[in-house]
Amino acid sequence: MSRLTRKLIVQISLTLCVVFLLSFSVNTYLLPKYFLYEKKNKLDELVTALEQMELKTLVEQLETIADHNQVTIVVSSLSESVNDLNSDLLVQLNRKGITLSKFWLTEENMVILRDGGRVNKIFDQVKLKSSFLVNFVTVGDTVFAVGESISHSEDTIQIVNRFNAYLWIGMFVLLVLLSVLYTKRIVKPLAELNRAAEAISHLTFIKTDIRTGDEIESLAHSVNQMSDNLKEAHQSLEAKNANLRHFISDISHELKTPLALIHVYASGLQDGLDDGTYAAVIRKQSEDMAGLIDRLLELSGLQEDTSLFEPVDFKKLFMETIAVYGIAFRQQGIELQMDVALTEDIRVMADRRKLQSVLNNWMSNAMKYTSGSFVTIKVETKEDVLHFQISNPTHAAEDAEWDRVWEPFYVLESSRSKKFSGTGLGLSITRTILQQHQASYGLTVRDGVVTFYFTLPLLQGT
Repeated sequence: MSRLTRKLIVQISLTLCVVFLLSFSVNTYLLPKYFLYEKKNKLDELVTALEQMELKTLVEQLETIADHNQVTIVVSSLSESVNDLNSDLLVQLNRKGITLSKFWLTEENMVILRDGGRVNKIFDQVKLKSSFLVNFVTVGDTVFAVGESISHSEDTIQIVNRFNAYLWIGMFVLLVLLSVLYTKRIVKPLAELNRAAEAISHLTFIKTDIRTGDEIESLAHSVNQMSDNLKEAHQSLEAKNANLRHFISDISHELKTPLALIHVYASGLQDGLDDGTYAAVIRKQSEDMAGLIDRLLELSGLQEDTSLFEPVDFKKLFMETIAVYGIAFRQQGIELQMDVALTEDIRVMADRRKLQSVLNNWMSNAMKYTSGSFVTIKVETKEDVLHFQISNPTHAAEDAEWDRVWEPFYVLESSRSKKFSGTGLGLSITRTILQQHQASYGLTVRDGVVTFYFTLPLLQGT
């Protein structure tokens, strides 16, 4: 038996014991008093009603009233002496089956009755194990004794308590059995959830199959969802760690090469071997290193940098970018095919500097990685939304890990040749910028052509 099962059974048992003791105490000490209280109230209400009736009507309906209210009513004249009155009433009660060993009204009681008051008495019937509760009241010059026999409650209460004891013992046994069965229904799935949670804590992302139709099933569903999410996050983290290790290796190589060249050419300068090109080589290598570091700082800065959003004339920004890269495309022998369907003053809400960084990065990548002799750019507006896309032929297969090109440090082309040199930071930077702009973005690969795209809502009135 599990600890939870034992705990529930003990708690239920203690609760039943407390309830039984309370019931026993109430029956023994409070029930007799409450029973007598109710009987007194009943007689008081009846006597009050009798006082409102005329004496003649009351005498005529006396038996009917007694039978209807299940009481005993006897009458006598108030003009009699106290002893004669007591004897007369006692004889009438005996005729009605009420046998009392003691019955009396005192002179003080008679004074109260003559003044129109009431006298309440209770007489024990020891042999009959009962009492006789009686109210004396005067109507005119007649004394009415209205009474009711009340059985002594001790024996009745003992019987009730004994019956309750049997009943509670049976209920106790039944509830314990039911508790065992029910707690098993609770404890078993909880134990399974505990095993699953322990396995997840050891990075074994298992799932449970619990169908209880209640909150435990909902909890199991949440644990399964948590397991799936943690597994996905763990796999993603491992992949990023692998990329980071690969990136550190690559970046170390990228930095080591120019540093080695700088060292060699600096030594040549010291030894007087400079043929006039050493300083230029050192400067070129240091500029390459500075550019790489700037890209790293740019990616790091984007995580905390705030954007300065303002209305940006996208056509003007795009044409400025084309003017910068047009010469480079011609020098590489790459044809730049453009389909630009923009009217004047097409404005979007954006950070101009960051949006230009996206255009620069995508155009630089297209020129660097195209496997053909052309790059296609298409810009248009549809339903108050600006659509931008840039396409280039690629040797990479459609089933390559294209979705990972947005991750930091990931480079789809792993040759690391000078033509395909890159750190894998550019697309990660553009993704961060587009997310900050809440832009829709992505890429498609079809028939050997990769297309990068993003959309931005146009400002109203453009």
